[in-house]
Amino acid sequence: MSTDTTQPTVGEAVVDCLLDHGIDTAFGIPGKQTLPFNRAFADRDARFVVARHETAVTHQAWGYAETGGSGAMAATVVVPGPGDMNATNGLKNATNDCVPLIHLAVETEADVRGGDGIHETPPETYDTVVKANVLVESPAGAVSAVTEAVRTAREHPQGPVRVGIPKDVLASRTPQATPPVREPAAPPAPEPGAVDRACAVLREATAPVVVAGGGVRRSGSTSRLRTVAERLDAPVVTTYKGKGVLPETHPLSAGVLCGGASTELRALLAEADVGLVVGSDLDAVATAKWSVSMPETLVHVTLDGDDVGFGYETDLGVVADADRFLTAVDERLAADDATGSESTSPGEARAEAVREADRDRLSAVAADRDQGAPLRSVEVLETVREVLPSEAVVSADAGGFRLWTLVSFPAAGPTAYVNPGSWATMGTGLPAAIGAKLATPDREVVALTGDGGLMMCIHELHTLAAEAIDVTVVALNNDDYAIISEEAARSYDFPDQAYGWGETALDLASIAEGMGVHAERVTTQASLAEAMESARSRDGPSLVEVRTDPGEPQASEWMTRER
Repeated sequence: MSTDTTQPTVGEAVVDCLLDHGIDTAFGIPGKQTLPFNRAFADRDARFVVARHETAVTHQAWGYAETGGSGAMAATVVVPGPGDMNATNGLKNATNDCVPLIHLAVETEADVRGGDGIHETPPETYDTVVKANVLVESPAGAVSAVTEAVRTAREHPQGPVRVGIPKDVLASRTPQATPPVREPAAPPAPEPGAVDRACAVLREATAPVVVAGGGVRRSGSTSRLRTVAERLDAPVVTTYKGKGVLPETHPLSAGVLCGGASTELRALLAEADVGLVVGSDLDAVATAKWSVSMPETLVHVTLDGDDVGFGYETDLGVVADADRFLTAVDERLAADDATGSESTSPGEARAEAVREADRDRLSAVAADRDQGAPLRSVEVLETVREVLPSEAVVSADAGGFRLWTLVSFPAAGPTAYVNPGSWATMGTGLPAAIGAKLATPDREVVALTGDGGLMMCIHELHTLAAEAIDVTVVALNNDDYAIISEEAARSYDFPDQAYGWGETALDLASIAEGMGVHAERVTTQASLAEAMESARSRDGPSLVEVRTDPGEPQASEWMTRER
């Protein structure tokens, strides 16, 4: 290894490589092993956000990429073993959601590996939780490995890439091999004949519907989706990962396919004669284990051919990028003089019928609440939506309230809403909001979370304060794992609120204040609106705790009950 002190350290060379690729933000927790990285970040025009637990750092990078728009990506930096293992939760979440990030994991030194060195974990441990797992064996190859990792992470289907670099390599001054100039491969284009067949089927449809997934967001094809839907006069149902890819104020927006999808939305899908599914694998979570009926004829566009026909019979499967497929279809329909419909079109009327039915169901949730009882989730979400500008970024945690958020909280665009996909891990809402604010500093950012989810990442309130990150956290506190308690009582004869903490209630506002975050506790919609406005007017982070009803109905049951 070189002893030339004018030669950059490997850690410095790696950080320079990240900056050259537009990655100027990293999330992590410093350790003795990571200090060469930390020194390099501190000496350069880069931001290193010090979290309080490694579980949060990958969720922060995930939220950064989900809301930052095309090409947005952050890095994460962790110590070996416990740090790396803690971060795997967020890595798996990013893998399932096809979200890119670079995970820099410091490895045990090569000459110690196999001897139970401190924090040692076999590098192959992480093979199944990331898109790619790379171990730097030669000190001279670190920059080449990171360069290739960035390309791999950004190449569709996107995903997190882990780069393991031994501790002793980072501080060395080894000259780096020059990596090749290789851009990410273009995502696959649809075969022209498949576009012809798809357009022929869609043109003949009398009651079409479009199902749009997270792949529409990742491919940046939201405007094409809108145009194609308008040309087809087709209502658009998004999956829970696609929520917001068509603004939910659009006349063709018909709701979200998730565990809380209403009977009327399910009927819209079942009664359509042709369905165009684009950018979704139609996973078991969105479709309630494929129990939701799909249209009689199905065109399914996805990047993975193994998704086609997995849960549903497919008449035409197309392996292609969502944007390239929708662009080709849009151009073909335009060439055939297909035109959009009037504002009173059947497609809009079909979508409006679903929205109206959903509004009635949601209104009934509040009307069903006993006078004086705590607020229900839909009332809280209604008030938050009314207060926030449409362009605000909202990060929703997992948990029982998330289904209510999916079906009742309109998302205004593809980067205005983020929630975890099929991994469905709790504790994502606050970390993702931290990432979102750093990716979009000029936009207002709000984290929606329950007490269960917040307690799994509550340490990151201190990160908000320490880093002076201007995020508002809205915490719906029912002192219960309510979605579990409801199932326990209904199916297993447990008492009500069996998994609640009524006798040891949490005071989240006091906890937040103790971490340096301004906080208020409210119980009514009017006081919630006032607290939200106060939080929005402040510089710096705030938390608004809202007492909610632990006995409220679950969305999956309420939205499908007979009216």
